[in-house]
Amino acid sequence: MNTQEKEFNGLRVSGFFMILIQIIIIAAMIFVATKFEGNEGWIIVSELVLFTILMFSLIGFVMIEPNEARVMIFFGKYKGTMKQNGFFWVNPFYVKKKLVIRARNLDIEPIKVNDKKGNPVMIGLILVWRIKDTYKVMFDIDNKTDAQSKMNERMNSYQQFVAIQSDAALRNIAGQFAYDNNEIDDDITLRSGGEEVNDKLEIELNKRLFLAGIEVVEARINYLAYAPEIAAVMLRRQQASAIIAAREKIVEGAVSMVKMALDKLSSEEIVELDDDKKAAMVSNLLVVLCADEQAKPVVNTGTLYQ
Repeated sequence: MNTQEKEFNGLRVSGFFMILIQIIIIAAMIFVATKFEGNEGWIIVSELVLFTILMFSLIGFVMIEPNEARVMIFFGKYKGTMKQNGFFWVNPFYVKKKLVIRARNLDIEPIKVNDKKGNPVMIGLILVWRIKDTYKVMFDIDNKTDAQSKMNERMNSYQQFVAIQSDAALRNIAGQFAYDNNEIDDDITLRSGGEEVNDKLEIELNKRLFLAGIEVVEARINYLAYAPEIAAVMLRRQQASAIIAAREKIVEGAVSMVKMALDKLSSEEIVELDDDKKAAMVSNLLVVLCADEQAKPVVNTGTLYQ
């Protein structure tokens, strides 16, 4: 992976050691003020020097928690990234910009896009992302914040960048597939694609966010529906398709039952039927078996030929 991030190798000492040094400096200031009475000029100069060193040393403390990082900048030049956890003291002239590299969730509200057939659909996305390259995310994204901005403002700016790119990627992927296979015979659709569509979406997002040093850990479509203006029409079409499929199943079963009845009557010689009576019996059975309402029986008290 092409990256410009590097480990910080500048001056770094334990923060607790520096606290000990500061205590020694404070003790030295007290010692000078109480021991060398009468030599006010020398005392003032010594106190000013020790006080300046003390104030200078107070600026360099930095504490790094797990999954945090500090981008170190020395008079405008990138000197590396600190990721080692602990309490340290570094050169106070370094500008230390804090970044959180923990995974973050982003829920993209459903947007209206056109699928492969041009049908407007509403599609939403949820993704998990994190900072992968601190150099790129700090210097390759215009986050609209200055050097003194707080870390939360920078992270919100990065999240907005991810949201905009996610919107573009989602539109691109949605346009490559049909909503379902009612109008087009595709193996993969937005409804049935499942993991394959999600994998393509994740690849597309990583391609867009790689240049910014951001990695997409997981991307999933969490909302999918027709747009409101065509939802009712598409619902009726889906209902019609379901009714047709159900009717086909009913007719298939009815024909099978009629055939079984005729075969049973013939094999067991219960009654002999000519072609006309067979046709009438088939018609009656199909009406009974395929009707939406329960059939009302009519008792025939005569012969079959009445």
